[in-house]
Amino acid sequence: MKTITILFIQLFMVLFASAQTRYYDKTKTFYENGYTYQSDQLGMVTLYNKENKFTYVDQIDRYTGKYISIEENMSDQLEKDSWTKPKCISIVNSCFSDTEKNRVRETFIFITMYINPDNGSVAEVEFSFPCTNPFATIPVSVYRKIELGLKKEIRFVPTEEGKRRNYILVYWKHRVK
Repeated sequence: MKTITILFIQLFMVLFASAQTRYYDKTKTFYENGYTYQSDQLGMVTLYNKENKFTYVDQIDRYTGKYISIEENMSDQLEKDSWTKPKCISIVNSCFSDTEKNRVRETFIFITMYINPDNGSVAEVEFSFPCTNPFATIPVSVYRKIELGLKKEIRFVPTEEGKRRNYILVYWKHRVK
């Protein structure tokens, strides 16, 4: 009887896991309440606000028009501080419900912010994750909430080097806590 009960519970868990809606299994445009998101699926999902101007745009030196090399991109483009990274992490974590946190806890997402080099504000936000990842079961509204929180609460101070770019790239691999 114990074996049958365990088998039943496992079967239920598999059915529950497979029943989760995967929103980003193909390239798709999401028309939501006052905003539009694009999901590009090429094995990895790239999810972003359709108003983004920097997604898929090369980083360039605004003064010379030349592309930024990997070596140049290693230079300090933002002043060092002790509060922006923890605040970004806090904003992202707070946007997920307890159920969603439980669903994604074993995996990660890449979060990219495009920083305005003139004033240090978050200009755009982009999310990347494998299409089979539990983050593919999170609705667009959660990603929108993250985007708005980061844009509202995060400010950086660009260095002289950073001010030369068309945007400053900040990204990290995130595990929701």
